[in-house]
Amino acid sequence: MNKILFSVLLFISALFSAQKPVQVAFLSDVHFQDLYGSFSDHEFKGIINPKTGKPTILRTMDSQLHSTRIFNENYLAFLKALDDIAAKGIKIVAMPGDFSDDGQAYNLRGLHRILQKYHETYGINFYLTTGNHDPVGPFRNDGGKSDFLGKEGKALGIYSKENIGTSADKVITKDIAESGYLEILNELKDFGFSPKKEDLFWSTPFDNNSFKNYSYKKGLQSAAYSKRMYEVTKGFSVPDLSYVVEPVKDVWLVAIDGNTYIPKNINESFENPSNYKGASIGYNNVLTNKQHLIQWVKKLAAEAKKNNKTLIAFTHYPMIDFNDGATSELTNVLGEKKWQLERVPQEEVARVFAEAGLQIHFAGHMHINDTGISKTGDHILVNVQVPSLAAYLPAYKILTIQSPDKMDVQTQILNEVPNFDELFPLYEKEYNALQHDTTKILWNKDILKTKSYHDFMLFHLKELVRLRMIPDDWPKDFIEKTKNLTGEDLLLLIQNKDQLKEKAIRSEDFKKWSFDDLLLDVYKFQSADELAKKDIPEERLKQYEMLEKLYKMHDSEGDSLIQQLKSVFTILSLLSHGDPADHFEIDLKRKEIIKL
Repeated sequence: MNKILFSVLLFISALFSAQKPVQVAFLSDVHFQDLYGSFSDHEFKGIINPKTGKPTILRTMDSQLHSTRIFNENYLAFLKALDDIAAKGIKIVAMPGDFSDDGQAYNLRGLHRILQKYHETYGINFYLTTGNHDPVGPFRNDGGKSDFLGKEGKALGIYSKENIGTSADKVITKDIAESGYLEILNELKDFGFSPKKEDLFWSTPFDNNSFKNYSYKKGLQSAAYSKRMYEVTKGFSVPDLSYVVEPVKDVWLVAIDGNTYIPKNINESFENPSNYKGASIGYNNVLTNKQHLIQWVKKLAAEAKKNNKTLIAFTHYPMIDFNDGATSELTNVLGEKKWQLERVPQEEVARVFAEAGLQIHFAGHMHINDTGISKTGDHILVNVQVPSLAAYLPAYKILTIQSPDKMDVQTQILNEVPNFDELFPLYEKEYNALQHDTTKILWNKDILKTKSYHDFMLFHLKELVRLRMIPDDWPKDFIEKTKNLTGEDLLLLIQNKDQLKEKAIRSEDFKKWSFDDLLLDVYKFQSADELAKKDIPEERLKQYEMLEKLYKMHDSEGDSLIQQLKSVFTILSLLSHGDPADHFEIDLKRKEIIKL
């Protein structure tokens, strides 16, 4: 009797184990730079950190605060995220591009070591796809940076050739050159770019293997660099590292290489690495110069449906507008070239891929948290924007596949990162050295007082908005007119005392915040979507809603300032009321997203 009972319990246990939902963690825009790496042809290992005693290769704080990403602390955030994923027992990690910061050889080696360690220790399998920072172009190109931190807090240049770069103090190493596809494939082939023996299926857009006659040997042959070329323009053959993999039964991960490197001059040699435009535009260029990907996705979707496979795609670039309906308003206020609006995909992108049969797509590139939905006839496409660990709000996404038609997506925020402040003594030196440079606007030293990684990244956004976004994005005359306004001033521009009394509104309650606070909050919502609400006082959020309604009703004809302010409040409202972007369920049968 005990044997029968034991057998029944074993069967039930096996049944539940078999039915355990598949989970995939998405880590995008890690921008890995190896703080503790080394060069193969130079003895330089960085500068000694007095706090740790370790030599460290890092970029300056000044460069970080002028960039949409940090370069240094994200190394530590990456390790924290991987520890978190390992603790959750997740065995599949997809990385939608910009896994490195410009694909330099020493960074690729460092990334390889870490991924291999987590694979061997925790059994995690990594699946990468390329972004516009890995590679920067299709072929290896000389390069370097002038903003590494050197001795005494001064900038240091590290370049791959002696005759590039203007830095007085410099290090020359071939390992800082921007790797091309060949170098990336050779270094990182074990992480999706080539099949593993245990993969149930692996294929590229350039082979005709059906999963039914798949073999590991055939997969290896298809993975060869020479067999993954296409003509981006007549006479210009460049690589494409797209692939599909079945890491667990009945789940197909489609890693789409969305990089489209178009030649600048068709009379140049196709081998000239500097003769290609960057790939940051994303899918708009795929439509014109990389159409084989659309046909490939269509073929995969049909085959997946026929054989009951769940198809999940990930690429570096978004397939759906990520501005929550605010793009036209942003264009009216700022112009077409601001706010990275040139990166917004055309509506045709979503339509084409939805009609090809794609339903779930994870993307990065924009360093934002967002969800976009496109419905075309009977087709639905859900685009999930994965935040970056190197920007506010630092987070990654977890996809749980409950069934082929139902899955949920959860956002995991990295509020705490051990030792995130260990580089602060080096930044102190930099700040002291910068005080003697009258040509630069000093960054705010209070960032070195932050007590958590969340606060550090929020401070990074604040400084980025002050030092770069406001000067670059917004009309100068508009900023000049609004820079000293408080919330009360914004209210009194469109309401007199009698009108306020009638509506029972106390104008002095709006004094607590300024127009600068408002603009920063706009960028918070752009970056974090609904999760930004945790970083904005509740009373202020209610006042924003009130002002948006009042400005909407106000007749602004002939008053350009009021019209611009009306647009700002409309943008804020749209960005703060998008589709669920924290924890939500995707129901493909009902074609809807449900907030959880």
